[in-house]
Amino acid sequence: MTETSRRTLLLLSLLQARPDRTGPELARRLGVTPRTVRRDVERLRDLGYRVVATRGRDGGYRLDAGAELPPLLFDDEQVVALTVALRTVAASGPGDAIEEAAVRALATVRQVLPARLRHRVDAVDVAPVAAGPGHPGAAVDLEVLLAVSAAVRRREVLRLDYAAPGSAGEADDPDAAPRRVEPHHVVVRDRRWYLLAWDLDRDDWRTFRLDRTTPRVPTGPRFTPREVPGGDAGAFVAGRFAGSGRAATGWPCTGWVELAAPASGVVPFVDDGTVEALGPGRCRIGLGSWSWVALAARVAAFDADVLAAGPAELVAAGDVVARRLASADRDPAGRRRPDGPRRR
Repeated sequence: MTETSRRTLLLLSLLQARPDRTGPELARRLGVTPRTVRRDVERLRDLGYRVVATRGRDGGYRLDAGAELPPLLFDDEQVVALTVALRTVAASGPGDAIEEAAVRALATVRQVLPARLRHRVDAVDVAPVAAGPGHPGAAVDLEVLLAVSAAVRRREVLRLDYAAPGSAGEADDPDAAPRRVEPHHVVVRDRRWYLLAWDLDRDDWRTFRLDRTTPRVPTGPRFTPREVPGGDAGAFVAGRFAGSGRAATGWPCTGWVELAAPASGVVPFVDDGTVEALGPGRCRIGLGSWSWVALAARVAAFDADVLAAGPAELVAAGDVVARRLASADRDPAGRRRPDGPRRR
């Protein structure tokens, strides 16, 4: 690489790190005169970069976004991170347009990598893992994802048609009025894309699978974002779908408790129950087990204060668990044991 090319790339790197820089500052960083900086700026413009001259006492330059994608500049770590991310999407995608685009982007990036980086990237072998039972991936239309994401970013009310399960993407009723929602977050879970939104007609939070969603245009008025219960969109969506295990389909004893704990801290430990965020430090969980006492023991395992519980059988079982644990501190005659190892 010639010294001029190396200096031009360094100039681009400086402008990417901080878009607005003065001419004298760039000259000092590059070790050249302001006139040479102006020539290097012209080279970047010839390559497709929109470098705008700014006014001021010293004058300067600003890197703006252009209408076309110019050549990009990445350091070695960024290149490896980018290719690994693309490889992960290509390996685990559900076979939709996003996966196809990732495969093409990966091939394009890999083709221009120098040998030293290509070897590092090829050493990362990402193996796809099939989704669990009942959670197959679902192909998402890229235009749907972009339209929904744009509404989220602009905070605009979204009108959408939503298809029922097994309807091959067709709306429940083609003549029905569209759903009106305030879109807040796009979430990926189990190789499926979801929109977390406030449903204006149902006056509650709802999740919509994007593979069943058809946005309508134009979008509605802008809205003020609401606070997601618990403050964590990912935990909130995970809690909505945590009840796909046996607790929802056949435990002989099922109940609920409200815990003094955030939903995000509880969700990872509720494999077969449901979690509902009630506030920053409070959540409601639904659980099941083979007996009421076993269910009460599951509740105790969360190491959080119980604020409310039901049904009455679960509350009574909690008293049984408490008595059994307290009995470990007494001998068969009911006397408190002296300090030392506890015996049953």
